[in-house]
This record gives sequence, C-alpha cells and structure tokens, in this order.
Amino acid sequence: MFNLTSAAAEQIIHAAAEIDDPQETPSLRLAAKIEGGEIVYGMGFDEQRESDAVLEVAGVTLLISPPSQELLKDTTLDFVELNPGEFQFIFINPNEVPLAAGGCASRSNGCGSCGSAGGNGGGGCS
Repeated sequence: MFNLTSAAAEQIIHAAAEIDDPQETPSLRLAAKIEGGEIVYGMGFDEQRESDAVLEVAGVTLLISPPSQELLKDTTLDFVELNPGEFQFIFINPNEVPLAAGGCASRSNGCGSCGSAGGNGGGGCS
C-alpha cells in the first residue's frame, strides 16, 4: 500500500484545483525505477491506463503502473519544508537500501529523487 501525509494530500489537491478543467479531478501518477543502484521517483497528473493500480488515499486518486508497484510498496509521499521557504515532495521508502550498500543514509530526509505536482514544490530533490 502507498501512503500520503496530510500535507502531501493537501498540496496535491491544491495543485489539481489549478488545472484548467474543473469538471474533472486529475489523478496523480507515481512512478519508480532503479537507476544507478538507487530508486528514482517521479510523479505527475495523468490519465488512468488499463493495467494501473488505482488507489484512493486521503482524497487523492493515485495511479501506479505495474513496473513501479513493488518499488513503491509501503512508501509514503510527504510535502516538507527542507530549508526555510523551500518546500518539496519527498518519498519515504522503507525498501531503500542503506548507504553502506549503495543507497541512501536516511529515508526521512528526502532520500531518493522526487518531483512536484505543482505549488511550492517546483522541482525535485536528491
């Protein structure tokens, strides 16, 4: 299962409200792949595909394609202030490999890459 914090859900809902078509609430696609021995994340609004896992979490519809499902298992998406005035989405993934084995040192500080669904997030983090 994939989780969203209330801060992430609020930011995603806010970004979705800014999309031109108010008749349709967009779904958020989450993606993950292994690149250079690390899990790399992506996200953006998208349309549902036949093979997607569709989750309703905290008022947000999430789409996850089959190749990403295992990598995102038990992951949490959060929206945090990394530095004063600098907000970003981060993926907290218990499946990340510790730094000694070539992964990240801490999942709670934004380990891995992350994208933005709009708002103050703007870019990615690594």
